[in-house]
Amino acid sequence: MGAHERTPDAAGTAAGRGMEGPVRPVDGGGESTRTVVLALLANVLVAATKTVAASITGAASMLAEASHSWADAGNEVFLIVAQRRAGRPADASHPFGYGREVYVWSMFAAIGLFAVGAGVSVTHGVHELTDPEPASDFLVAYVVLAVAFVLEVTSFLQAWRQSRAEARARDRGVLEQVLATSDPTVRAVFFEDSSALIGLVIAAAGIVANQVTGSSVPDAIGSILVGLLLAVVAFVLIWRNVRFLVGETVDPALHAAALRAILAMPQVARVTQLRIDVVGARRVFLTGAVDLAGDHDEVESSHLLAQVEAALRRSRGVVGVVLSLSEPGEPSLVPPPLSGAGGGTPGSR
Repeated sequence: MGAHERTPDAAGTAAGRGMEGPVRPVDGGGESTRTVVLALLANVLVAATKTVAASITGAASMLAEASHSWADAGNEVFLIVAQRRAGRPADASHPFGYGREVYVWSMFAAIGLFAVGAGVSVTHGVHELTDPEPASDFLVAYVVLAVAFVLEVTSFLQAWRQSRAEARARDRGVLEQVLATSDPTVRAVFFEDSSALIGLVIAAAGIVANQVTGSSVPDAIGSILVGLLLAVVAFVLIWRNVRFLVGETVDPALHAAALRAILAMPQVARVTQLRIDVVGARRVFLTGAVDLAGDHDEVESSHLLAQVEAALRRSRGVVGVVLSLSEPGEPSLVPPPLSGAGGGTPGSR
């Protein structure tokens, strides 16, 4: 345990330096709430206008889009509930908090998107193919689609800005960050808004083809395509939520940043084990084994370990830390060389 001759500090600020990392963590909590609320407001307005337009025009694609937007609005409610439920403080029965509950409610939202959005759109499109109904008042449909496009772009830009800032901090592409982030609310809004914009283009193309040809077949196909698009998005969201529910560790860049930060603490000579598990949106639980600097008896060692654990808990997003002393002969963990802008605290994912 004590082959190294580094003199440990008392505790406090010296021990807490290490978790700052090469990059400051991106603030995600309040920004994520703004992203979801803006998406909810936009989708309620869009869903209402599409519903009116669908009843006036009788266009299958417009009805599919209305179902899409109502499903998205319902999903945003689930996401707001997810944030509130997951944000509850730790208690005796859940000493590390309720962070993983965010994935449960986000899963409900994704299933709702599949059942309501995709199911209704595909079903109505198939019905329109077998029993077509004439569409009319195409100008109303175009106006509503244009208004919906503006509202969806407004919501999407908020999700894009947040994801782009986080991607830059992680030295990733935006899509890579959206798929990797531990915050399912940002991922859901990003993909839902993206699919909404694509769906609007599909719906517009179907309505134009209907007006030009006089056939309801293109409109019906547009409705089916919107439904299939929503099904793909729902499966992606479900897949990511499942991965986090069953347990997923942070990415290698954040693991390396945390390892460097711990090694920078004066109490620590080397690290032989380090595991960082995601337990919620931007929340992690850290376990590991370290070799302390200097020679210490059992009581001194326990105090120094407690100092290191306390310093780690002060890092943003770290909800629990359990460290033990390394066993003799365990190999040291060596962080890879720094490259790019990757880094930050474990909870900044």
